[in-house]
Amino acid sequence: MSTLFARRFAAMLIGVCAVPALAADDGFRTAVLLDHGWDVHAGQTYASVSGRDLKLDVYVPSAKPVAPLPVLVNIHGGGWVFGSREGAALTALPYMQMGFAVVNIEYRLAKTALAPAAVEDALCALQWVGRNAKRYNFDLGKVVVTGTSAGGQLALTTGLIKPDSEMTNQCAANEPAWSGPYVNAAPKVAAVVNWYGITDLADMLQGPNIRSYAVAWFGSMPGRMALAAQLSPLSHVRAGGPAVLTIHGDADPLVPYAHATRLHKALDKAGVKNELMTITGGGHGGFTAEQQLGAYEKIRAFLGGLGIAPKP
Repeated sequence: MSTLFARRFAAMLIGVCAVPALAADDGFRTAVLLDHGWDVHAGQTYASVSGRDLKLDVYVPSAKPVAPLPVLVNIHGGGWVFGSREGAALTALPYMQMGFAVVNIEYRLAKTALAPAAVEDALCALQWVGRNAKRYNFDLGKVVVTGTSAGGQLALTTGLIKPDSEMTNQCAANEPAWSGPYVNAAPKVAAVVNWYGITDLADMLQGPNIRSYAVAWFGSMPGRMALAAQLSPLSHVRAGGPAVLTIHGDADPLVPYAHATRLHKALDKAGVKNELMTITGGGHGGFTAEQQLGAYEKIRAFLGGLGIAPKP
């Protein structure tokens, strides 16, 4: 493990996370990050659906870099039933330290809209990144999507699904009528960092691995098993897809570790570059500080090997 990386990461946590209870306040978050050389463009609307505006926050360096920045789309977890982008804001810090611009998104939860709404929203957020690359100096050749748990499923599906999927239809509906012909602006995702994400949704809807949060996301809709297959990352593994790094505890009680191993085998079979980092004895997150630092070292090495993460 790089001692320098660990020290810098710890310094950022001390400097920016000192008052985590206030992190949900946009003004506070903006002030703190500005003091550390970062601009926060909070509350940007990327879509309007289900009677509400969907928001995202953009974190970019205050000093404009010479070259466009690699960009990371950060998706919070919560089983599609709870969670918020504000609650996931601090997970962006290690990637900012690595040199990424970060786009931290929200999406519709089950209480607002059932599946596949969250997937549709994440895909529209990716298109927003493409449409706003020049404004924020994003490098669209170096787009990474990450998320934890349900956010891991959304990150994987966003990265693996084909650009012409019917799931992107909602994005067209959000384009102003006077803007001319709709163009799918989604950049190709270069890599996905999957933190213990669900990869087989049908497995969570019935049988020994049934989980209440997955059932809540689908409700009692007809054809839910077919839709579950359509939304499962395993269904979208294909040659030429983005590289994938999966981090998963082998004692996870909420998302079975088998979801990680099955994805790893499927990606290997398709010839897609991927790695599985097993956290021995690890549960559903809540890793030790040493395990967490080791995971981010793995992320930096993985993305650096792909030529995505800037050199330290």
